[in-house]
Amino acid sequence: MTASTSASVRATLNYTVDNGRPPDYYFYEPDPRVILNPPGTDLQAVDIHDAWPLRQQLSLDREGFELQDFAAPFSDFDDDAAVKTVFYAQVVDFVKAHTGARMVMVFDHTIRKRMPADLKVQTEVQRPAVLLVHSDYTVNSGPQRVRDVMGDQADALLQRRVAFYNVWKPLYRRVEELPLAMCDAQSHHPDDMLRMDLKYQERTGEIYVMRHSPKHRWMYFPTMEPHHALLLKTYDSEVDGRCRFMGHSAFEDPSTPADAPRRESIEVRTMAFF
Repeated sequence: MTASTSASVRATLNYTVDNGRPPDYYFYEPDPRVILNPPGTDLQAVDIHDAWPLRQQLSLDREGFELQDFAAPFSDFDDDAAVKTVFYAQVVDFVKAHTGARMVMVFDHTIRKRMPADLKVQTEVQRPAVLLVHSDYTVNSGPQRVRDVMGDQADALLQRRVAFYNVWKPLYRRVEELPLAMCDAQSHHPDDMLRMDLKYQERTGEIYVMRHSPKHRWMYFPTMEPHHALLLKTYDSEVDGRCRFMGHSAFEDPSTPADAPRRESIEVRTMAFF
């Protein structure tokens, strides 16, 4: 897949320096003696290509993302109970239809709006767009998430293929600012993925952030409408050469009109069993 023939914008993405130490983020105030190693400090200007002309060619197992129509009607995003019952069921049907999974479980969601940058003062449900090149799970945290969510069923389920898909879509109107950029999974090397430690008081989680490479190919879908949804693969247990992890990041689009409405979107995280 090549994005060289499509229109593009030049924008800055927040990569992470590979200094030989895992980057980290603390959700509490660490001991003053701790030497912090924050992610996202390597700002790189990249070309981000308009993926609309390539829409029909994209594959979850190759590039790591697809854009599909999300026809099911839902608008009660301020009603958390309705989101978790009605909308979750729509998402399950959507993921099954586009992946062929035999079972899909939704395990959480995030409504993203512009909010204070300090993650410590945000809720689990509403956070701003993440301006950091990352992928949500690692070779270790993917299976661990299955164990956390599926309990006694996990060991049997992990004997077969498991993949995680995020469903990302606008809430009520088209997205005109802070769109989502995706890195074609064919264009990054496994060594570009850096494990990042998420430090909580009671545990340490991990995700991948990415070091920069000029080989990375970035794409986005400008002006997505509410009836569109992105499927992003964030983990796959298969090691047969298909996409296992896909880097992505929100970004400041320089072509966004000054009076554009603030972006409001929802991201639903699912695990799919085959």
